[in-house]
Amino acid sequence: MARTGQGSPPSGDDIERYKNNIRDEVDGAALYRALAEAEEDEHLAEVYRRLADTEDRHRALWVEHLEAAGVTPPKYTPSRRVRLLGWTARRFGAGVVAPIATRMEANAYTMYDDQPEAQAHNLPRDERSHARLFREISSGGVGSTVPPIARIEGRHRAASGNALRAAVLGMNDGLVSNLGLVMGMAGANPGPNVVLGAGLAGLIAGALSMALGEWISVQNSREYFRHQLQVERDELDVMPDEEKEELTLIYQAKGFSLEEARAMAERVFTDHEEALNTLAREELGIGDELGGNPWTAALVSLIMVSIGASMPVIPWFFLEGWPAVGGSLIFAGFALAVSGALITFYTARNVWFSAARMMLFGLGTAAVTYGIGTLIGAGAGI
Repeated sequence: MARTGQGSPPSGDDIERYKNNIRDEVDGAALYRALAEAEEDEHLAEVYRRLADTEDRHRALWVEHLEAAGVTPPKYTPSRRVRLLGWTARRFGAGVVAPIATRMEANAYTMYDDQPEAQAHNLPRDERSHARLFREISSGGVGSTVPPIARIEGRHRAASGNALRAAVLGMNDGLVSNLGLVMGMAGANPGPNVVLGAGLAGLIAGALSMALGEWISVQNSREYFRHQLQVERDELDVMPDEEKEELTLIYQAKGFSLEEARAMAERVFTDHEEALNTLAREELGIGDELGGNPWTAALVSLIMVSIGASMPVIPWFFLEGWPAVGGSLIFAGFALAVSGALITFYTARNVWFSAARMMLFGLGTAAVTYGIGTLIGAGAGI
């Protein structure tokens, strides 16, 4: 009789779990085959077919468990959702359905992590592999006429754009939040020194908070990546052939033919460390810096937020009253326009439109907080 991971006969709950697993694998195989039929790129269609074969092997495992327990396996057919997705793929193209499949695979990422029978046959690893492959398919523009190396270079440029975007938005966060604080205090009219003090306090608090948040975020990512890298190292030591096959699939997902993908994977696996580095990069997206330097990220965040937050404060060192308010708006408006223009390097929108939009939103925030401050100041008799 079939046994669970604890060495006991399967319970009624185990039987239902096996049946649910079969249903999920039937859906997965049907969806992959529908994508393969609809996919114009033969390389990618072959990837889908091989994924479907993997789902068939998973289904066979659960059928075997049911039969060993004396239970007749149910004859499931694909669900209505999968049939609808298959029709959509055939009618409008696999690319329309691939993002939905990516989300489905992401949801199934840990579906087998707590099932001992699945762990014994490395099914959790297969599900994680599928999720990573679909992320690659969704993000890499697979199936286009652009050569694979050009798509890779395109992702490098996107990464640079993300860094620029993070820096500009960090400056913008400090600018808008402190502009709102300074204008709110100015509306309450407690005196220029109080407004200046509040602006400086907001600058320091905001910059330190953002820097600490960046440090924690990047440090946590590094620790997670180290753990993932060790898992990958263990899998490479225990099951090198499976890892080589996964790398082959990834190269196919990038647009290489099966022969080219296998040849590249073979070359990579001639060197153990190179194989580990390549798997970490291609499967997990882990680069040499393991997610970046937390101190660098914190320092950049501190500087950019401080620059932005200082703009509405500077005039209050020299002016007071309406001239100081006007100076804050001018300094902040100029900085908002600059940040809006800079972000077009990432968005590719019209420079003037982006600058005007950023300035409009920022100054609108200032108007709202100034009005609230005025009401509070009047109510408090300031």
